[in-house]
Amino acid sequence: MKNLFLIGFMGAGKTSVSAGLGRMLGREVVEMDERIAAQEGMSIPELFAQKGEPYFRACETALLKSFAQGAPRIVSCGGGVPLREENVAAMRESGTVVLLTAAPEVILERVRDSDERPLLQGHKDVPYIAALMEQRRPKYEAAADITVDTSQLNIEEVCRQVLRQVSKRDKEP
Repeated sequence: MKNLFLIGFMGAGKTSVSAGLGRMLGREVVEMDERIAAQEGMSIPELFAQKGEPYFRACETALLKSFAQGAPRIVSCGGGVPLREENVAAMRESGTVVLLTAAPEVILERVRDSDERPLLQGHKDVPYIAALMEQRRPKYEAAADITVDTSQLNIEEVCRQVLRQVSKRDKEP
């Protein structure tokens, strides 16, 4: 099995599911935002404020390309990763892209108390989240090899469904 790249909107479960998959498979888990924050020596909100979104997106692309080397990992991607074609190409070259989805109401409930979501500052409401999700949906779906809706599942159920779909996909000719 190659790298597993978890993509999806913020709050869809990428961090929790990647941790669960890492435990199940005994693989390194990489949280892209955490790795970039560590490399840059500042939080993601600080990075956005001081160096801007284009700089942050370039950091994401460089990190993705580095995953082509080394042992297979579970990678929790930031919500904007699949919006760049070069990122999708880098993920596809070294792994399987798993799209995690959830209803806007579920997303709101999951991110309500977080201040680590720069794109939601001042916009923590279902209509805004639904509009942003819809704006990103075509890119997310185009990037995905498999899709799992996390709205009604616990972490273990999502992990099992991901592994089942990846296994089935890997067996197809």
